[in-house]
Amino acid sequence: MKNIFLFLTLLVLSVRATAQQNQTQQDTTKIENLDEVLVKAVRVNATSPITHSNLTKKQLSKRNLGQDIPVLLNYLPSVVTTTDAGAGVGYTGIRIRGINAQSTNITLNGIPYNDAESLGTFWVNLGDFASSVESLQLQRGVGTSTNGSGAFGASINVLTDAVSEEAKAEISNTFGSYNTRKHSIKFSTGKLNNNIEIAGRLSKIKSDGYIDRASSDLKSYFLQGAYVDGNTLIKAITFSGHEITYQSWNGLEDLDLLANHRTYNTAGEYTDENGVTRFHENEEDNYQQDHYQLHWNERYNNYWSTNLALNYTKGRGYFEQYKEDEPFDEYDLTPINIGGETIDETDLIRRRWLDNNFYVVNAGVNYKKNVLDMNFGLSYSSYIGDHFGEIIWARFASDSEIGNYYYNGQGKKKDFSLFTKATYRLNDKVSLYGDLQMRFVNYKTTGLTSDRINLLVDEQYNFFNPKAGITYELDSNNNLYFSYARANREPSRSDFESNPNIKPEQLNDFELGWRHRNRGFRINANAYYMLYNEQLVLTGAIDNTGTPIRTNSGDSYRLGLEVDAAIRISEQFAVQPNFTISSNKNKESFFQRDGVLENLGKTNISFSPELVAANALVYSPATHFQMSFLSKYVGEQFMGNNDSEASKLDSYFVNDFNITYEIKTKSVFKSIAFSGLVNNIFGEKYVSNGYYYTYDDTWSAPGVTTTIEGAGYYPQATTNFLLGATLKF
Repeated sequence: MKNIFLFLTLLVLSVRATAQQNQTQQDTTKIENLDEVLVKAVRVNATSPITHSNLTKKQLSKRNLGQDIPVLLNYLPSVVTTTDAGAGVGYTGIRIRGINAQSTNITLNGIPYNDAESLGTFWVNLGDFASSVESLQLQRGVGTSTNGSGAFGASINVLTDAVSEEAKAEISNTFGSYNTRKHSIKFSTGKLNNNIEIAGRLSKIKSDGYIDRASSDLKSYFLQGAYVDGNTLIKAITFSGHEITYQSWNGLEDLDLLANHRTYNTAGEYTDENGVTRFHENEEDNYQQDHYQLHWNERYNNYWSTNLALNYTKGRGYFEQYKEDEPFDEYDLTPINIGGETIDETDLIRRRWLDNNFYVVNAGVNYKKNVLDMNFGLSYSSYIGDHFGEIIWARFASDSEIGNYYYNGQGKKKDFSLFTKATYRLNDKVSLYGDLQMRFVNYKTTGLTSDRINLLVDEQYNFFNPKAGITYELDSNNNLYFSYARANREPSRSDFESNPNIKPEQLNDFELGWRHRNRGFRINANAYYMLYNEQLVLTGAIDNTGTPIRTNSGDSYRLGLEVDAAIRISEQFAVQPNFTISSNKNKESFFQRDGVLENLGKTNISFSPELVAANALVYSPATHFQMSFLSKYVGEQFMGNNDSEASKLDSYFVNDFNITYEIKTKSVFKSIAFSGLVNNIFGEKYVSNGYYYTYDDTWSAPGVTTTIEGAGYYPQATTNFLLGATLKF
């Protein structure tokens, strides 16, 4: 760590010296906003050969009524979202081009957000975070080099609130179906003495959920202090979220329940001594995550700027479960004798804990002059995660003691990467893009897993990720681009738990696109070919915490066409369609059915629909009044990789209605903004996610092996609504 800080100091001094030498040169380069320098290293511009979509604060705010960020991104190209509780509050998930969240890189102000061990992203830990987002860029495919775990299907980089010039405040309240409500307060002092700004947000979201007992209780805050002085921006940011959610990750395996009682939740279910079915009231996930960031952006002249960022994240919490008839040996308990009877199992309540610390140092240098825009960057992170379990109650406690852990393990991960990327305008028509990244990952584990299996991992990965592209300007309204990018990605902790011999995955991504833009019409068309080696695909099964299980699939590919457009029919009316048509295949798959290993040949990759489409009909009769009719279609998809009909999820088509109206006032408030959202207007009974499992039955018929297949489903809410009002001061 000492050497890293020494290197950063020398780097900044070197840049400052070079910048001073260039100070007298003619300035023809556009000066960028210092806030944007926070994410410049991980973002791309409008003409780069990287497929991407941008969302602004204004666009997010129209549907920001308490639902998680993945749900707010639902209408972007190639996006499929789902939620455990059924209505967008609580645990939510996102897949982009059929690839799950573990393969989507998330950064907050350039700081990695994916969990270092699971590689997943848990937006539930940051309730109402969308209210503190200035802008967001979603890159599809490998994208540009970024910090943290590599993007393996997409990356989402988020920039939080920019420094406000003027003092302001707002109070926002939302109420809706399933007793959902959101309350938040935001403020900014504006620039005090033209240099200092303090801004913050305090939020609380609660919902009973569509699924029975799938409640959410989310508390969060965001606070930033900024110092701005000419070419210097220093930001100290802290934000935190505490979530308590009743578990709803079991889904429904009973098709009769799915048809007739689709909100039924099996989590926490047990039978008391009288044979009555009951539910444990605290079958909950309880977790808090605190983030502390310090950013120093410095512009030395119109050509040189630097960014230095420090981060500390503290996470801690548990999930609690009631378990019936648990064997003593699974908890390191000793059988006991009561009245001459040997007792070796018990009902109990357990908590599985995660306590982690995450440190990050990022540094970047940007040189931009005339035809050349070049970035240099490095990122170092260190993660320590403690995993342990405790029994807080047992019908028969055996020889357990208060505070004993029945398993205890630790994971340590160090991640160092450095990159250089450049865009060079060859002439008025052609721009070249190059991007080289080296990434070094060391991951070690010790101790026992939650299944009391000794997990000893000590892996070192050295990844080289080159990227290159070309953009050709046909005219002022049209450009063509082509890019190639390679990505390598390490397995997660749960991957090693499922298979100690799991391999890293590799992706070669080819993108060919056309962009057209004029005043009334915009269209982006992009063809992609993603060629995988040892892709870690979802098997369809989940572990006992609801985490999807992945496995290496050998060679596989995704071939698709993405088209999104915005067509202004008139000054008041616009249409915004997008669709993705794709073929997603494992080149060769093997499956053991009834004790016989079968070569299935080419099969569909799990959770990868061939057609995903969306559309928005937007009507704006006045400047501050807008109505949107939103539609989403997701084609049928398989939850496993063997094309079994038992693993198929049906296609679905849902429609939402969104309305916003803002009244400008001259009294106490600057304005009063009203918003409304009706989800699933036509009451579609659909399932957006699930799991698939198989096991061999060898006891029903001696000497005969029969493969049993099963599936679980996560029903989504029928018609529901959210209404909100924001008072702006």
